[in-house]
Parts: sequence; structure tokens; C-alpha cells
Amino acid sequence: MIDKTKLRAAVEDAIKGKGVFVTDITVSPDNDIVVEIDSADGVDLDTCADITRKIEAELPSRDEEDYSLEVGSAGITAPFKVVEQYTKNLGKEVEVLTKDGRKVTGVLTGVDGDTSSFTISVPTKVKEPGAKRPTVQDVPEHFKMDACKQVKHVFKFK
Repeated sequence: MIDKTKLRAAVEDAIKGKGVFVTDITVSPDNDIVVEIDSADGVDLDTCADITRKIEAELPSRDEEDYSLEVGSAGITAPFKVVEQYTKNLGKEVEVLTKDGRKVTGVLTGVDGDTSSFTISVPTKVKEPGAKRPTVQDVPEHFKMDACKQVKHVFKFK
């Protein structure tokens, strides 16, 4: 079985200076290793290949231990898993699914890594006193990351 502590150290060493961050590392019981990475500018194939080679150099040889290794981008439709993904998507529209079942869509306006929370601006109809019709105003909503089942970027094609 692959030592997860050594694997994490190998991954952290492999990404140094590359401008990428780890979103997830999984190891199946069959030693199938999947490393998901991301960056502010996206991840290209050459970066993934270089990181794969560096990780393999740190792991036992395949003669000693049989494993598969996949290094790839977290994907543009993948839910956010780490604070850096929230920061990367500041100013973009996101969909929040809370653990209590609410679904809220708005623009990500703030991220606080220290408190593991974020704020989105939600367009809401508000009727001003004396007005005949409601107007749409952006209302901030605050969320704790651990109170959310899923947060992901919303793509709209025009």
C-alpha cells in the first residue's frame, strides 16, 4: 500500500514553483492514485506530465509496488474543495448547495480563508416603501464552507 504521507510530500515537492495548488489526492485500495491540481490560470498538459514524472521519481518502483498515477486538472465544473478555488473564482457566478438543501446562485464577492467562509451577492427583488414595483438589488449572503454540500462555478453560454 502506498504511504499517503510520503505521497503528499512528493506531490507538494513536485508542485513547488509551478504556480499550482492541490485540490485533492485520493488513493484507492488498488493503489490507483489520483492527484487533482489547479491554478489561477488553469493547468496545461505539460505541467501535469512534469508533475507526474516528479511524483513517480519519489514513489517506490513499480516492481516493488504496483500502482497507477493520474495527475490532472480539477476541471472547470468540479465543486470547490480548497480555499484557493474560491479565491480563483472571485467575481464569478457560483451556485451554492447548502447542507440543509437550499440552492443559492450569485456572484462570489469575498473569501475569508481564516474563518473558512465566503460571501456571494444574490440578486433579490426588493419593494421599496411607496414604490409601485419591486427593484432587483444585490443582497450579500454569507456562508461557512463546511455548511455547504457543494459550491461550483456557473457557466452560461450566450
